[in-house]
Amino acid sequence: MDIRPAEPADLDAVIACVRAAYTPYVERLGKLPAPLQTDHARLITDGKVHVAVRDKVTGVIVFHPRGDHVHVETVAVVPEARGKGLGRMLLRHAETAAVARGLAAIELYTNVLMIENISYYRSLGFTEIHRGEEDGFHRVYFRKPVSPLEQSRTFPK
Repeated sequence: MDIRPAEPADLDAVIACVRAAYTPYVERLGKLPAPLQTDHARLITDGKVHVAVRDKVTGVIVFHPRGDHVHVETVAVVPEARGKGLGRMLLRHAETAAVARGLAAIELYTNVLMIENISYYRSLGFTEIHRGEEDGFHRVYFRKPVSPLEQSRTFPK
């Protein structure tokens, strides 16, 4: 599996991956999840989108430096690739970017109604730091400190 920065030619595949990952949440949330309302073309141009590719795009992560951490906006995995460690690999990629930039942590959020994500992030060593409303969504915010030494321990291969 190769994880690399997305290119403009990846746009349709990025959108398809994000749609496949987040469309099942529309009914539960009663509206489109934030990643389905995102301008992915702009984010690709800005260098914030990375894709996991094996024959085709099977995963997407959107992240960028913010203050003392890397902020992860979106993690998406196509349904047929779920449960195979790809989400963990994408988050490890963001953690590696944080370490490379000398940043202290990675932070992310999920919707409070996406309860499976809350337990998943906790299982990866993230700590809940805040709950609140942002952009009309009720979110749970997480943070995970990073260091070169801890990186190999916290995301087992």
